[in-house]
Amino acid sequence: MALVAGCRTPFCKAGTDLKDVSAVDLAKHATIELVHRTNLDGEIVDEMFFGQVVPSLLAPNLAREVSLLPQFPKNIPAASINRACASANAAIAEGYSRIAMGNANVVIAGGAESLSDIPILHSRKFSDLLVALSKARTLGQRMKLLASFRPRDLIPIAPAIAEPSTGETMGQSAEKMAKMNQIKRKDQDRFALRSHQLASKGTEDGRLTAEIAPFVIDTRVITQDNGVRGDTNLEKMAALKPVFDRKHGSVTAGNASPLTDGGAAVLLMGEDVATALGFEPLSFIRSFAVAALDPGDQLLMGPAYAVPRALDRAGITWDELGLVEMHEAFASQVLSNIQAFESEKWAREKLNRSEPVGKVDWDTLNVMGGSISIGHPFGATGARITTTLANEMKRRDVQFGLISVCAAGGMGFAMVLERN
Repeated sequence: MALVAGCRTPFCKAGTDLKDVSAVDLAKHATIELVHRTNLDGEIVDEMFFGQVVPSLLAPNLAREVSLLPQFPKNIPAASINRACASANAAIAEGYSRIAMGNANVVIAGGAESLSDIPILHSRKFSDLLVALSKARTLGQRMKLLASFRPRDLIPIAPAIAEPSTGETMGQSAEKMAKMNQIKRKDQDRFALRSHQLASKGTEDGRLTAEIAPFVIDTRVITQDNGVRGDTNLEKMAALKPVFDRKHGSVTAGNASPLTDGGAAVLLMGEDVATALGFEPLSFIRSFAVAALDPGDQLLMGPAYAVPRALDRAGITWDELGLVEMHEAFASQVLSNIQAFESEKWAREKLNRSEPVGKVDWDTLNVMGGSISIGHPFGATGARITTTLANEMKRRDVQFGLISVCAAGGMGFAMVLERN
């Protein structure tokens, strides 16, 4: 199955350049650019799948809103998918499965998130009061209901980035993993600095900006991600205070991915269809795998389980990988998973294998930085990583590339891409 092309919006820190742009409009922007870059006839698109983690109450099916763009007929079925931070990956995998089963020929998949525009909820008591007021028939009934109102009922409730089963936030989980796996603060900061330095280089030489659809805000044209800090250094990193364990912690705002707004989309086709239409695929999807573990354990270790499954299904070993893209939710999360990949003990006790999954080659890992520097719009990151990897595989003429993503709920996703 062919990955023909991909593109995205700039990724901008929440509350900054894209703060007034909805997730729907971010997804639409990336999709329109994808259509223009590929000169795609919208009439041939069979289905759309988009990821979103925090949906709008006004437009809960992001994918369907995208499919109603004037570039497409109105009869394209569309579904939105939530697999936490791997939502766009799940959308791409769903498109792959539809094509592989012969149920579609052409699919657009991706995701978007506006973390500047998260829904704020009323308390349950205030909601009940509003419903009761709408049903009251007399002035006396309304006055009685209003008399029961208390100012504290107006305290808003914002969605928490926490596990419902444990109450633990992802940041707290990352902190716990750092302690359990003895990931030092200086190593986390070094990894975060590496992310910024490589993303800065990828921005300057045009590799990262090539995948971005510029966004016009008033009279400004936004052409690049605004979280990349090429001028940062270890001293600046070390000066930041721990966020989740202020006394003994090591996870800071500097070695974690920021809340981000952005959208991304990719074009998928059956290989024969791509050939018939004259498209040259960037790469092909060789395999994918998902995994899950107890959220009360090491929440963000899903890739350590999903990656070996994806490699097995692809019929290759780690040593055959030419490039690897690991989602950088937190430096401690990436370093913990790398530790697991390279550990014989982990392989034996967790995977029932006699050999480690493989040793990471730092020259081929996240070669243009990652989510710590580029940003992490939950629903869009997977499509961004897929596009970045496929483009770089073409530039380097690499045969096999790997994607890995950790996700809330103790889940992990992995995918192997191949170039013929």
